[in-house]
Amino acid sequence: MRSLSFCIFIFLVAFKAAAVAAEYNYDEALDKTFLFFEAQRSGKLQENQRVKWRGDSGLKDGSLQGVDLVGGYYDAGDHVKFGLPAAFTVTMLAWGTIEYRKEITELNQMGHALWAIRWGTDYFMKAHTQPNVLWAQVGDGDSDHYCWERAEDMTTPREAFKLDQYHPGSDLAGETAAALAASAIAFKPYNSSYSELLLLHAKQLFSFADRFRGLYDDSIKCAKQFYTSSGYSDDLLWAATWLYRATNEEYYLKYVVDNAEYMGGTGWAVKEFSWDNKYAGVQILLSKVLMKGRGGAYTATLKQYKAKADYFACACVQKNAGYNVHLTPGGLMYVREWNNMQYASAAAFLLAVYSDYLSAANAKLNCPDGQIQPQQLFDFAKSQADYILGKNPNSMSYLVGYGPKYPVHVHHRGSSMASVYNLHSPVGCVQGFETWYRRNEGNPNVLHGALVGGPDQNDKFIDDRSNYEQTEPTLTACAPLVGLFSKLQGSSKTSGYHRKESGNYPKESTVPHQTTLKNPVEFLHSIASTWNVGETTYYKHKVIIKNTSQKPITDLKVAIENLSGSLWGLSPTSENRTYQLPPWLKVLKPGSQCTFVYVQGGPQAKVSVLSYN
Repeated sequence: MRSLSFCIFIFLVAFKAAAVAAEYNYDEALDKTFLFFEAQRSGKLQENQRVKWRGDSGLKDGSLQGVDLVGGYYDAGDHVKFGLPAAFTVTMLAWGTIEYRKEITELNQMGHALWAIRWGTDYFMKAHTQPNVLWAQVGDGDSDHYCWERAEDMTTPREAFKLDQYHPGSDLAGETAAALAASAIAFKPYNSSYSELLLLHAKQLFSFADRFRGLYDDSIKCAKQFYTSSGYSDDLLWAATWLYRATNEEYYLKYVVDNAEYMGGTGWAVKEFSWDNKYAGVQILLSKVLMKGRGGAYTATLKQYKAKADYFACACVQKNAGYNVHLTPGGLMYVREWNNMQYASAAAFLLAVYSDYLSAANAKLNCPDGQIQPQQLFDFAKSQADYILGKNPNSMSYLVGYGPKYPVHVHHRGSSMASVYNLHSPVGCVQGFETWYRRNEGNPNVLHGALVGGPDQNDKFIDDRSNYEQTEPTLTACAPLVGLFSKLQGSSKTSGYHRKESGNYPKESTVPHQTTLKNPVEFLHSIASTWNVGETTYYKHKVIIKNTSQKPITDLKVAIENLSGSLWGLSPTSENRTYQLPPWLKVLKPGSQCTFVYVQGGPQAKVSVLSYN
């Protein structure tokens, strides 16, 4: 009997250990997070859209002002396109993709990652109509919140608001510059021409933000009660830091050093990282420059940046001589009442990254309360992710659609109402409140991957649609999860999750100019020059066609889609959008190349091989 009891005890211990080891599938959580970004898309949706209850919406955005502002992301449970949180969202998506490219690729999620970024960056470049003009917002929060209706049925005003030299917004323009610079790094291995275009806009926006200084919500008054900016100095440092990382140009490193004290980079010791406070992110990014031995003449100032990065990290792991981040009894980082999860997810990602930076430099963290190993930062990051996914006093996943128990009364218009594909008649502004908002049942559409606001400081959570502080999801809360879940899944190396579809980047069909093994040529793209005519920016695109095979190529035909301007260097054929080598170049020998150029406004054309001999 005693042997039997002992065996049962051993079995239970082993079973419990195995359950803990396999408790959370970060791969599944990552895939669902990407679904949330698909659900938040505005504009004309792609054919491979996985969130089938969503339809096209906002197709006339910007038309009242004579500008194309179709696309981008809806901010949260409403339908306003707020520029500041959206730009921070894209920066965080790009940062996660940069840091954990290997892990995301191994999880076959790079397609979804790059499309999540590009849905934002395409919109930002549309909105940047002139070097010193940035359309910063579409929709008004007050009128939007007056109605409860699906995005496809929108009847609320879609007024657009812009920043210019007379109405500056250094915070929003700076964050958008950071988003485009970070995205340029993320796209560079897959689409070098698109990366260059992003960087061009990033540089112009940084110059605009720095030269014409001011708070964006002083220029756009209706944004103040929704996303009030506490300052723009952190955004300028943030943008310059990302531009340095994207370009390796000393000008940007010198900028963050020369302005370190004046703009608070080495003065502000913070316990928060968010859309409104980028200091901890700047400090950790610059710590990497220092630890890689690239500080040079700027080493002394970079050490001051690192000291503040250490303060943030020590505060999170409760080793900061009492000046620590507040934790709930269940262990969740708690900063503010409204949408607290955004602060926890951002901090968790930041600590995972800093842990990697310290490990790579074989460095430890010296906190006031003792020395910390990089692993301890990673463990804290994991604790926040696990809390989100269900390891909490409520045993509830705050990531919608993940696990057996999650919020079902999410404060989100589209999720809370029947899909346009099931209920074809429009739902009116007031009818939405009466019929759908106040209903007791759970939402008819599961908003997979949405990270809701989460519990209060005592781990209490009320799953009620009217409890928007706790049940509304946001872009800014979900964006850091992409990098965090990728890192955690890469570290655990366990997965039993089988997704229905995988992303289609970086295949030839969806990433222009990327050759696959079956193609004998490589397309090398660059932007030769750019200029403005009125409010339109034109680009001269240069494309090199290189024979990368071991055999001569004849009768090469290429398809060029999305071409709106003039082209030189190739000969048109009788087939629509099809071109061939010029008559004087009958054979493209191994290793040889030819060049063509085209001029047009907006994004690049898509080039692919049709046939060859």
